[in-house]
Amino acid sequence: MEYLEFELPIKELEEQLTKCQVIGEESDVDVSETCKQIEKKLQATKKEIYKSLTPWQRVQLSRHPNRPYTLDYIKALCGDSFLELHGDRNVKDDKAMIGGLGKIGDQTFMFIGQQKGYNTKTRQYRNFGMANPEGYRKALRLMKSAEKFGVPVVTFIDTPGAYPGLEAEERGQGEAIARNILEMSRLQVPVICIVIGEGASGGALGIGVGDKFLMLENAWFSVISPENCSSILWRSWEYKEQAADALKLTAKDSKRIKVIDDIIKEPLGGAHSDRETTFKAVRDAIIKSYDELKNLSPKDLVNTRMEKYTEMGVYKG
Repeated sequence: MEYLEFELPIKELEEQLTKCQVIGEESDVDVSETCKQIEKKLQATKKEIYKSLTPWQRVQLSRHPNRPYTLDYIKALCGDSFLELHGDRNVKDDKAMIGGLGKIGDQTFMFIGQQKGYNTKTRQYRNFGMANPEGYRKALRLMKSAEKFGVPVVTFIDTPGAYPGLEAEERGQGEAIARNILEMSRLQVPVICIVIGEGASGGALGIGVGDKFLMLENAWFSVISPENCSSILWRSWEYKEQAADALKLTAKDSKRIKVIDDIIKEPLGGAHSDRETTFKAVRDAIIKSYDELKNLSPKDLVNTRMEKYTEMGVYKG
C-alpha cells in the first residue's frame, strides 16, 4: 500500500495495529483491548483526514498509483462479456484510448475511455493516458457504430490531457477533439460520461459530452491541471495548491456550478481503498442513468443534451 503525504498519520496507526496483532499472535499476552483502541483511533483519524480534503489533496488522490483505471472498471462491470475493438481505420490503434462492447446484466453498452499504465513499461505503452488524434478518431468510430445499432455509450474519463506532441498536432489533434465534441452532442443514443480520475483540458472533453455527466468524489475536472496553471501564472509549480483551489476543479465545485449532473460517492480513503464498493457504486450510477434515458426518443435525447450544454455559463442577474 502506498501512502500520500497527508495520509502518513494513517500509515503510522496501521503499522502500530499490525505490530500489536503480531505480538498477540506470537505471545500469550492479551492485546485485544489495545488493538481495539488503535482501530478506533485509526477510524477516527481517517474520518478526520478525508472529510476535510483540500482541492490539491483530491488531485493527489485522483492520481494515486493504486486507483482503479478504465479497464479495471470495465472488467468489474462486464466480466468476460467485454470485446475490445481496435483502430481508427486511418493511422493506427491508440493504446491510450480503449473501447469496445460489454454487458451489464442483459444490457449491452459501448464502453470508451482513457487507459493509464500500472508501471513504467505499461505507462509508456499507454502513453500515460494521453491519447493522440487517432485515439479520439477511434472513439468516434466506436460511438458512431453504437449509434448505428442503438447501443448506449459509456465513457470513462481519466487523462492528464490529450498528447501535445508535434506529430499529434500535425495529424490534427485539435480537429479530432472538436469533431468528437460536435458529433457527441448529436448522437442519437444515450451517452453517459464518468470522470474516474483526472479530467484535464480538451483531452477530457474529447469523450466528455453526454446526457449524464458524473464524477467520482475524488476526481477532478478542469481546463488545465493545477501544476500547469501555476507555471503559467507564477512561472513556477510551487503555487499548485493555490491554483487547485482557484480552479474550482473538485466534484463538489463542478456540481455546484452545474458542469456535472451528479457525484458518485467513494469509500472512506478513496476508490483504491475498497475497489469492490467503488465498482458497485459506478455500476449502480450507470444503470440509474440509463433507466432515466432509455425511454427518450432520439430527437428528445439530442434536444435535451443540446439545451443542457447551451445553458452552461448563462448568468441571470
